[in-house]
Amino acid sequence: MNKVYLSYNNIVSGYGFDTAAAVEGIKKEDACLRQIHDKHLLPNHYCASKVASETLEEAYAQLRPKEAHTHLEKMLLVSLEKTIRASQLELTDRVGLIISTTKGNIDVLEPENPFPKSRAYLGQLGEKIRHFFGFQNEALVLSNACVSGVLAIAIAKRFILQGTYDEVFVVGGDLVTKFILSGFNAFQALSDEPCRPYDKNRSGINIGEVGTSVLVTKKTTHLAEESVVLLGEASCNDANHISGPSRTGEGLYRSIVAALAQSELNAGNIDCISAHGTATLFNDEMEAIAFNRSGLQNTPMNSLKGYFGHTLGASGLLETIIGMHSLHQNTLFASKGFQELGVSEPLNIIKKTTPKPIETFLKTASGFGGCNTAAIFKKVAEK
Repeated sequence: MNKVYLSYNNIVSGYGFDTAAAVEGIKKEDACLRQIHDKHLLPNHYCASKVASETLEEAYAQLRPKEAHTHLEKMLLVSLEKTIRASQLELTDRVGLIISTTKGNIDVLEPENPFPKSRAYLGQLGEKIRHFFGFQNEALVLSNACVSGVLAIAIAKRFILQGTYDEVFVVGGDLVTKFILSGFNAFQALSDEPCRPYDKNRSGINIGEVGTSVLVTKKTTHLAEESVVLLGEASCNDANHISGPSRTGEGLYRSIVAALAQSELNAGNIDCISAHGTATLFNDEMEAIAFNRSGLQNTPMNSLKGYFGHTLGASGLLETIIGMHSLHQNTLFASKGFQELGVSEPLNIIKKTTPKPIETFLKTASGFGGCNTAAIFKKVAEK
């Protein structure tokens, strides 16, 4: 069977401008969430993680841009440049580009933003990133709510296996903006304290912003130390509600079962789970039901939202990269903020960062519109 690997990667976040900084922060169980009071974005204070604008400008300036870019574009460019450079790949017509985002340059629609409103079109975002690096093929911009990041990896795998590309760079990002904050605030889902996924005393969601990227490849000559094999992936829409998940976890359950079947594994072969875990009542409950239906209730599980907040269309990609490093370091990362189970079904939430030999992990994501995606990864034993 042809294998597809996830290899070189980079994370631009509140921790810093490389993956190592983010992984080290998580190992120390130190969140980059902060309480913010910015009346321009929201009347009341809120908790979020943001990328420092001044530091981002310095990193972006080193790329010697020939035109102006938005805050989101700068995050994507800085992240992707490091990943491309590490891979040492020439950007031929056999190399693809996928951009994962939920709202893209949504901030350009604000009256004081200097960029034209047309910059909010996702196609323009794709063209700006493609043009900067000189990709020979059009960028695919994938926007499917909060499963976008995991789905982008799955689509990259499919492109490679069908022979369209040999390698695909996947880059994802979203912003903390007035539009995003006001939307979740209208749902009464926004927390002014650090989020606590699956916890009895959770108070809601936090929003975060990142730029993150990874190389997906079929070539074993282009593998980083933390590389993993993508064994299987699947997506299913539960068709329940525009913003409310299925009460039976149907879409997520079917995605997990299909991903396991494609991987030729069963629930007992999964060493740990990197779950979606937004710390909202309905999402946490839906996941608990789906994991129990899948026979995964005893598998060690975390949500990384307590570190970064919910980074929307980038979250699945971001959390997959952290999962890669979890396997490489044989370490189960704690689900920050969790103390007491607050869902109706049992789950094995990781309370403390713990060394443990691990070979496989399951990444899941669920989003508005009923979308659900699951992907299974395995450590690369020999390169």
